[in-house]
Amino acid sequence: GEDAMAENLSTIIGKDSVFTGTMEVKGTLRVDGKVKGKVVSDETVQIGATGEVEADIEAKIVVVAGTVVGNIHSSEKTEMQAKAKVVGDLVTKSIVIEQGAIFHGSCQMKGLKEFEQKPDNKIVEKKPQF
Repeated sequence: GEDAMAENLSTIIGKDSVFTGTMEVKGTLRVDGKVKGKVVSDETVQIGATGEVEADIEAKIVVVAGTVVGNIHSSEKTEMQAKAKVVGDLVTKSIVIEQGAIFHGSCQMKGLKEFEQKPDNKIVEKKPQF
């Protein structure tokens, strides 16, 4: 159907390309060049090994093999591969950081139902209800 076709569509910023501004993409975005500004995708944003991004990224899944300077907000998963360099704050549900990756910033995980925030800012583990 239409949805299956839309998933295959991807936008590529080539190795020698430079994009400045706000980029909103339906489907997957792969960055092998340079992007400055803001990146929004309803699917996956992949930063290739040669990719350099100076931008805030919002997507379902973010996979970094290159360099990102900016905040990452992913609703599902963020993955930093072995040669990744990420400087900025991260909000994600699930995170993978391979050995060798450089991550400088804070990380907030969302969707943790088994922990509840108490008013005194101490996280208390909820006991499972049997």
